[in-house]
Amino acid sequence: MSVPHDESSGVKSLVASLAALPEEDRRRLIESASPDELAEIYYVWNEWARPSQLPPPGDWRVWLLLAGRGFGKTRAGAEYVRARVKAGARRIALVGPTAEDTRDVMVEGDSGILAISPPGEGPRYVPSKRRVVWPNGAIAALYSADEPRRLRGPQHDTAWCDELAAWRYPETWDMLMFGLRTGADPRCVVTTTPRPIRLLRELLADSKVVVTRGTTYDNRKYLAPAFFSQIVRKYEGTRLGRQELQAEILEDLPGALWNRGIIEACRASQPPADLARVVVAIDPAGRASETANETGIIVAGKDAEGNGWVLADLSARYQPVEWAKAAIAAYRAHHADRIVAETNNGGDMVEATLRMVDPNVPFGAVHASRGKVARAEPVATLYEQGKVRHLGAFPILEDQMCAFTRDALLSPFPASGGGTGAGWNGTGASPDRVDALVWALSDLLVEPMPHAGIFERYRQLASVSHDSGRVSPAWSGIRTY
Repeated sequence: MSVPHDESSGVKSLVASLAALPEEDRRRLIESASPDELAEIYYVWNEWARPSQLPPPGDWRVWLLLAGRGFGKTRAGAEYVRARVKAGARRIALVGPTAEDTRDVMVEGDSGILAISPPGEGPRYVPSKRRVVWPNGAIAALYSADEPRRLRGPQHDTAWCDELAAWRYPETWDMLMFGLRTGADPRCVVTTTPRPIRLLRELLADSKVVVTRGTTYDNRKYLAPAFFSQIVRKYEGTRLGRQELQAEILEDLPGALWNRGIIEACRASQPPADLARVVVAIDPAGRASETANETGIIVAGKDAEGNGWVLADLSARYQPVEWAKAAIAAYRAHHADRIVAETNNGGDMVEATLRMVDPNVPFGAVHASRGKVARAEPVATLYEQGKVRHLGAFPILEDQMCAFTRDALLSPFPASGGGTGAGWNGTGASPDRVDALVWALSDLLVEPMPHAGIFERYRQLASVSHDSGRVSPAWSGIRTY
């Protein structure tokens, strides 16, 4: 947004009068202002921001702004950095989940540092040095939470951390805190939508952390009506809506195969010295469209001690050739032994699509002869036994794991890949990332049971008999899974 900077006495008078008005009157005055007046008002953050978007008073070290999507967290974080620079801060750290997030959201975004700064303040982004520099000598360095080691050594007097709950390596936070030590009053603002992770719980319990909470609805008048009529209405009342809109930190879902405690216990920040095997697993989506399920792509390995390692989650919505390219790129980057893919939904086309990209890639087809829960339970047991490690955090995958319940998925018939998921977690969406995870770890760690085919056939017949209420004596002694 390019806005002229007007210094006329009329504009100054209007801006000065805002502070004395109640919020509703202030809003009406802003709505009736001229374009030049609005240009000036846009930069007077303290006069029109909601109180929950302004830093709280008091002696605190970290301001945790925990709010839903669309609340205005990014603007609040960028304005905090701007205010600190004007107050004398000179070494600022900007940390986002990835390097792209830091640049695209925190610096160059619609509510980022460049957009909310008036021309007279002149911050300038220097991509080659990953810095934002101000004429007064202040420098903001851009960091990625994927690279915690880059924060070893640098010192800062101010930090802005965006979407902390989506950071892959919690170690990044520790490295940042060790370096937040210059100036008379080093401080940090954290802007994030919550997830039930250990780091967030630790911050909420810290006496030096002041917490501001907010919801999507707090900023409703400045969000597109279509957002509320379509997106918000769709997720209102759901667990995902409570987290993403209401900013609730949700507890573990009863009946889920995984819980947060188990996943946190398997977290690792350093990869193993060597891996005996590495596979790339694919759970292809049934169709390619904006509303289709994701294609699950998980990279996993097995170390010399027989432990499994989840190395990467590349799942997304892809066109068929694109998911093939992504999987083969991961196969090469991780020096994998082969690619495994579920073929229920695509048959020979899955292998054919991969071979269009690389005719010689080692490929193994897997077929879902059992329901999702029956396939996932042995893998969940490996987690409980401490035999699986996550290299860093995989927020979306882990959310799916902790929402993967027995009751929602139990079915006597096989579930085809990329389907509707038979009401997974009550959302109607398929847990494609979990499916790919299960295929990967099953290939690496789960030994197939002898005569599994005939056993599975008996299991299906027994399940049908139970569901119909007619339990045949011939099947009554068979244990179902």
